[in-house]
Amino acid sequence: MTEVEELEARIRNLPRESLAELREWFLQWENDLWDHQIQSDVKAGKFKKLIEKAKKEFAEGEAREI
Repeated sequence: MTEVEELEARIRNLPRESLAELREWFLQWENDLWDHQIQSDVKAGKFKKLIEKAKKEFAEGEAREI
């Protein structure tokens, strides 16, 4: 049995309350990973061209604030 299969089996046997707690923890953990990745990408300048393009389009009336 792989590690993932073992985890799946253990999760299937959790009581509802524990499953809800695990779900909340996992969602928060995943969101934290995503936030960290976005911050790293911003620091690395990966969004610079997209930001410049959006500002240009907005200045030219091709976009609007939401």
